[in-house]
Amino acid sequence: MTKTWLIFAIMTVSSWGLYGVFLHKGKVSMGDEVGAGFKAFLFVGLAYLLVAVIGSMLMLWQSGATWSFSGKGVTWSFIAGVVGAVGAFGVLLAFGAKGKPAVVMSIVFAGAPIVNAIVATLSHPPEGGWGAIRWQFVLGILLAALGGCLVTFFKPGS
Repeated sequence: MTKTWLIFAIMTVSSWGLYGVFLHKGKVSMGDEVGAGFKAFLFVGLAYLLVAVIGSMLMLWQSGATWSFSGKGVTWSFIAGVVGAVGAFGVLLAFGAKGKPAVVMSIVFAGAPIVNAIVATLSHPPEGGWGAIRWQFVLGILLAALGGCLVTFFKPGS
């Protein structure tokens, strides 16, 4: 059984785990002038253009995929992009409000799985109904929330 998906998941964890630290460094490196964070975010957008738009186009071309798109697929994919960009913008605003990467990103990465678990479960209820949800799933959600709180309340230097 292949675990290629796990390699890509670990790649994502590593990339997103570094995202906040690097975005904060970019913001700080722009200087204290007004708009430093937005300047850093501008280059995040340019990176998305290179990786997401040009990279996807190259992969579609290389794989021989068709260039037809379903309306529903386009709509949901665009919404996903907007939600992702709003989230990244929220990270930037949190840094601008004096949030530190260790705390901001810990809250984000503790909270995001909770939101995902709840929305995914509501969107795709388990077979056997809500009674089929195991206690370990609920405990995982509670532990993620507890982890986010502990990092926030006991951050280094507090």
